[in-house]
Amino acid sequence: MLKGKKIVLGITGSIAAYKACYIIRGLMKKGAEVQVVITPAGKEFITPITLSALTQKPVISDFFSQRDGTWHSHVALGLWADAMIIAPCTASSLGKMANGIADNMLITTYLSMKAPVFIAPAMDLDMYAHPTTQQNIEKLKSFGNMFIEPQSGYLASGLEGKGRMEEPDVIVNRIESYFRGGEKDLEGKNIMITAGPTYEKIDPVRFIGNYSSGKMGFALAEECARRGAKVTLIAGPVSISTNSTNIKRIDVESCEEMYNTAIECFKDMDAAILCAAVADFKPEFIADNKIKREKEDLTITLKPTHDIAAELGRNKKGNQKLIGFALETNNEVTNAQGKLKRKNLDFIVLNSLRTEGTCFRSDDNKISIISENGQKDFEKKNKQAVAEDIINEMVSIL
Repeated sequence: MLKGKKIVLGITGSIAAYKACYIIRGLMKKGAEVQVVITPAGKEFITPITLSALTQKPVISDFFSQRDGTWHSHVALGLWADAMIIAPCTASSLGKMANGIADNMLITTYLSMKAPVFIAPAMDLDMYAHPTTQQNIEKLKSFGNMFIEPQSGYLASGLEGKGRMEEPDVIVNRIESYFRGGEKDLEGKNIMITAGPTYEKIDPVRFIGNYSSGKMGFALAEECARRGAKVTLIAGPVSISTNSTNIKRIDVESCEEMYNTAIECFKDMDAAILCAAVADFKPEFIADNKIKREKEDLTITLKPTHDIAAELGRNKKGNQKLIGFALETNNEVTNAQGKLKRKNLDFIVLNSLRTEGTCFRSDDNKISIISENGQKDFEKKNKQAVAEDIINEMVSIL
């Protein structure tokens, strides 16, 4: 999909600049032509000689060549490119881009770019979480730029945050996915997706939850939107943002909220993908005040939550498709097959906690798709690529 595509790769002054080599290699292996534009600070982290050796092109950093005074035209680059990727993109460069501060070749190229721009932020986690950075990101999104969300880590406060640049193969896959966008096989379809965990309150400050990050559900939403669908994304409490304007996001917290929203929205859908890790039980009573530690043990009585998949399966019309997920720890296939029948699903996506480096908090997944027609097994892939496999299966039955 990238054969013959012309890509401008912008590199800024981040420790993650070395990963640009892997981005270049990935793009060129898929047939793209790459022109690097680097900031002066970026050259402190990686040498232009290294980058030039990979691209077989001189690296552009200054407005004029120091050797012969040749002028590098940012306008010409903006017309030449089929896409621009800025990876890594620092907080400083985000601020300059958002406010039109054209003080280096990379920013002037960005401001002259006629092609779509993809931005992969890379910075300290606390910097990324700062309201100023988030404001600049939202401003750049409003201009039509597409963000490749950074990975998670832990803030100085101990809470989870994001900031570390996404891995090169994910970035390359995202660009390839964009150029594959000619396949609008979901044009005119309405798709509902649930994603992330649910939190079930114990008292005003505590809850029962799980480790779901929402990455798989959000990847599915972006893939459906890319293929032309109008997506309703019902998201539990996660720290991920969406990119496509075709996605209508509804934030919920508890299973009860997700259940009520899903039941209401499903009426108008062609298909639903139930990817959320919904709590199976919730406290029978929620304390009005914070529970004090007054004795050595605490008993919490739990009661079942609503079974969203089963209820949608009962209400499913003949022309609607319903796709579920099964996360198992033992007897995986047998348990998934039972769930497929009980809940009237069209197919079920099975993943296992026994597969190391997948599922919760991971950027990768390894799935099997189980339906009445049998079982399809897939290799371990990043979740964007897994989303393509799942949506390909869904398209085949719509």
